Amino acid sequence: MQQSTTTTGGHVLSRQPGRRHLARRLTQLYGGLVLYGASSALLVRSGLGLEPWNVLHQGLAERTGLSMGVVLTIVGAVVLLLWIPLRQRPGLGTVSNVLVIGAAMDATLVVVPDTDGWTLRIATMAAGIVLNGAATGLYIAARFGPGPRDGLMTGLNRHTGLSVRLVRTAVEITVVVTGFALGGTVGVGTILYAVSIGPLAQVFLRVFAVPAASDGSTVVAAGQPGRSILRR
Repeated sequence: MQQSTTTTGGHVLSRQPGRRHLARRLTQLYGGLVLYGASSALLVRSGLGLEPWNVLHQGLAERTGLSMGVVLTIVGAVVLLLWIPLRQRPGLGTVSNVLVIGAAMDATLVVVPDTDGWTLRIATMAAGIVLNGAATGLYIAARFGPGPRDGLMTGLNRHTGLSVRLVRTAVEITVVVTGFALGGTVGVGTILYAVSIGPLAQVFLRVFAVPAASDGSTVVAAGQPGRSILRR
């Protein structure tokens, strides 16, 4: 395969490394989003508690008869609309987050049955939490913009002057309480997720860090990965 080149100031620059760099970032973005939806589905199947926002999604699904993935997508779109008054700018990763995670969750729920027995339920819960941390590291390290819920929190932080930790805690307590009241599952998995997702995501963010492009290629969307959700 012939590499395309550009001559600048007597130097010949290859465009191929830039394309590989972008291909890696896109692979991480969509691989991470699919894995995020699949790992969330594992937490559903464990029956031991969900992530804060999925407690709300499950509760709404119970009340509306819609699948969790569809509810997740609708809620994500509604949250994205809240970015407008906050003057947040979505990236490719933001829109993809809304469209991909819910579909991946529903697809996984179709093929993965409910778990029986404590050993299998605990193993499924643990796998869901760890894989969710890996998924978070994958898609944040791709640097295509935060998810709609994370952008809401950073937007509220900027407009209110409150810390991201406080805003995140207040929002997630609200969605957990609301979701639980609607029938969502809160349990040991919810607590373990809350205390472990930050450290897990930080580890995987380093593992999946994408080096900066070396050829001056155009960046589709970029940002500081650590600012997305990890500073609690």
